[in-house]
Amino acid sequence: MAKYSIRTDLACESEAVHDAGKNGTEYTEEERGGFRVAKLTVQNEVGERATGKRRGTYVTIFSALLCDEGEERLDALAALVAEQIGALAKNLLSGEPRCVLVAGLGNREITADCIGPKTVDKLTVTRHIRAHDEALFNRFCRVPLCAIAPGVLGQTGIETAELLGGVLDCAKPDLVIAVDALAARSVKRLGATVQISDAGIFPGSGIGNRRSEISRDSLGVPVIALGVPTVVNSATLVYDALQSAGYGEVDGKIEKVLHEGESFFVSPRQSDRISESVSDLFADAIDRLYLYGKEETT
Repeated sequence: MAKYSIRTDLACESEAVHDAGKNGTEYTEEERGGFRVAKLTVQNEVGERATGKRRGTYVTIFSALLCDEGEERLDALAALVAEQIGALAKNLLSGEPRCVLVAGLGNREITADCIGPKTVDKLTVTRHIRAHDEALFNRFCRVPLCAIAPGVLGQTGIETAELLGGVLDCAKPDLVIAVDALAARSVKRLGATVQISDAGIFPGSGIGNRRSEISRDSLGVPVIALGVPTVVNSATLVYDALQSAGYGEVDGKIEKVLHEGESFFVSPRQSDRISESVSDLFADAIDRLYLYGKEETT
């Protein structure tokens, strides 16, 4: 009997997390500020085969449904996300960045795919301030940020990676932060799981619409991917339910039905509230970034 191929963007849903320290991976968990934080490091080709993920570090922060979290918890979560992005960035950068580009990936016309563009809309961009008034920037700004929401191939006719390449030629950032909506295997992780990774991203991969990669290899600068799952594949949802019921494998008839349902994706009824809450969270976290910068002013 063939085993159905799980479709998910989340590293924490890899089977490798059950074999921490084996198969070219390392997995740890800890509590930070009232949130569970998991880190999966894919160390080599063996780890890539075991996890189905590119070599790199994947940080997952688990919460309740973000749109139902209180203001105090969201504030603490924004600080934690900023801290984790900063920790990854400092391992990728050789010094204080001259510019950080935030790329809000996705289609702003689709509720479950608009997290990236909405985050860009809410950011406080500062690169231009430094160019016009260094003293003002030094007094009030943390990181020279610029941002773009490049849309999707169906809207522009241009691959997102190609558009970002043109922006990089102009802005010359030292780091790209790519913000995108993700796909999960489990419904309980929708709108309740933040993933941060230094391995780059393949937009659309979780829904079977894999586009050109956005990574250090393709862009020539480090890329940190930031996302929250907003959809689950209907076939994956059924397969997960079968596994929970004790069916480790599926026979040919069931697998055929699952494959026929692969093109359908399910999002929570609170998708609009989730997108607003997540974009608020991400914009807040990115605005807090503190990369080799000055002492924080009071």
